Amino acid sequence: MDRFLRTELLLGREAVEKLSRAAVVVAGLGAVGSYAVEALARSGIGTLRLADMDTLKKSNINRQLYALESTLGYSKASEAAKRVHDINPSCSVSPLQIFVHTDTMEYLLEEPVDFVIDAIDSLNPKIELLTAAYKQKIPIVSSMGAALRTDISKIKTADIFDTHSCPLAKLVRKRLRNRGVGRGISCVYSTETVTFAYSGPGENNPEGGEYERGRERRTLGSLSTIPGIYGLMLAHLVIRGLVDRY
Repeated sequence: MDRFLRTELLLGREAVEKLSRAAVVVAGLGAVGSYAVEALARSGIGTLRLADMDTLKKSNINRQLYALESTLGYSKASEAAKRVHDINPSCSVSPLQIFVHTDTMEYLLEEPVDFVIDAIDSLNPKIELLTAAYKQKIPIVSSMGAALRTDISKIKTADIFDTHSCPLAKLVRKRLRNRGVGRGISCVYSTETVTFAYSGPGENNPEGGEYERGRERRTLGSLSTIPGIYGLMLAHLVIRGLVDRY
């Protein structure tokens, strides 16, 4: 297919067919998640389940792919699905305007799922998703803190338990240990030093998203570039994992 010819020339026909048979869940469709979905769609992933309860706001425009003047007020999940279909009409897309937590986890991770991307910016839902995927033995990759960072050379990938210098990753590791979760979850993170402490009520919204089930949250500064790089790196981990795994 001409649509994915360049991918086939690089990875081979068998790899393209593997990607077309794969089902990937992306939880969180903000700055990181939107760029991850973009790369997955343009790589020919056959089935995408896209989850985010939020709608698009003007404050999203500086960094989120779906945030345009024409889409303000619309569901992030539905706009994501429209864009995926415009890229690859053959992709089976399920937009889920849901809050990711224990009461929606079974629905979110319902088979078939070959890989999960955690691009959630709230701590409690992030921990619930990582724990559920780990215990169900579903491969998952996760985004750590992208807000407040400006140095692209400090962006790394590693097992969550090998990360350092990222306050969010430290908090996630602690919570995961308490849940009995061990090694095996890769993440994208930054070693850049930031002057911010995740403590108190704000632990539930570590990356400064605007709302968590209706509660207003702190807003942190973020560039248009860093979160997008995180999202593309997460998608790359998934693509390579799918091609190498099967």
